[in-house]
Amino acid sequence: MEKAASTDLPRCLALAGPTASGKTAAALAIAAKLPVEIISVDSALVYRGMDIGTAKPSAAELAAVPHHLIDIRDPLQAYSAAEFVYDATELMYAIHARGRHPLLVGGTMLYFKALFDGIDDMPKADAQVRAQIEAEAQARGWPALHAELMRVDPVTAARLAPADAQRIQRALEVYRVSGLPLSSFHKRKDDAQPSAAMKATTLISLEPADRAWLHERIALRFDAMLAGGLLDEVQRLRARGDLHAELPSMRCVGYRQAWEALDGVFPMGELRERGIYATRQLAKRQITWLRSMPQRRVVACDAPDALQQVLQIALAWQQEA
Repeated sequence: MEKAASTDLPRCLALAGPTASGKTAAALAIAAKLPVEIISVDSALVYRGMDIGTAKPSAAELAAVPHHLIDIRDPLQAYSAAEFVYDATELMYAIHARGRHPLLVGGTMLYFKALFDGIDDMPKADAQVRAQIEAEAQARGWPALHAELMRVDPVTAARLAPADAQRIQRALEVYRVSGLPLSSFHKRKDDAQPSAAMKATTLISLEPADRAWLHERIALRFDAMLAGGLLDEVQRLRARGDLHAELPSMRCVGYRQAWEALDGVFPMGELRERGIYATRQLAKRQITWLRSMPQRRVVACDAPDALQQVLQIALAWQQEA
């Protein structure tokens, strides 16, 4: 695979943050003031038919401002960080050509890192090695393999949950095939010398000053998803017959827990608690990724004037052009 690098991105504005931090509202507030088109930086929003559990923008929100990279894949199809870099870069140039500004919005931090820093070549998937790791996981459990990953690639292991089977499997696969940790394949930039792509971007980072505020919003949003028909949505996806629990789409937070509940892995009465816990863990990982990004402009998303702060940064960014 050729390196997906973005060293000469056109000037753009980016808005990142953990789940439930208010990114959609902030993006729409910016769109009301500036001529922007939104590029979604979200590995779940790419999937069609997955609307409730992804908190996909409503039809009215999608109509209010042009959105891109939403509903571009069937849940049976994978979508990689390298594909995102290619698609997003093409869109950014096209948006500039239309005389508008690209506004990157989302919480998939790997996509942001790949776009800003590029991705080095990685070993291709090895079915035999992957099957061996899967067999080991069935015998020993994913936490045991996470502990093994911690020994050979502590950088990657530190940002993965002990039960994050998909990512643990890939990291161990890369190590066993290449003899090198997965983290070594991600280009690292000195914070004092950010990439040209990063220099071209103003990154607004929505981060809670009080983690309890975010936890409450996560709980409220998951309750709204359940009330809005999350289980029915997952049942419709299951009824297709060609999807399974190991697909990246079905491993998205909320969908994975609903699928397991429907499979009887745990009592249905535990779905709410497990879904909220998994979402909180996702938010924790997202904040950890954000804190590693140079030049981000932090806005406390739980501040009463958070939207005003976001707009001030966005308007200043426009005036610098």
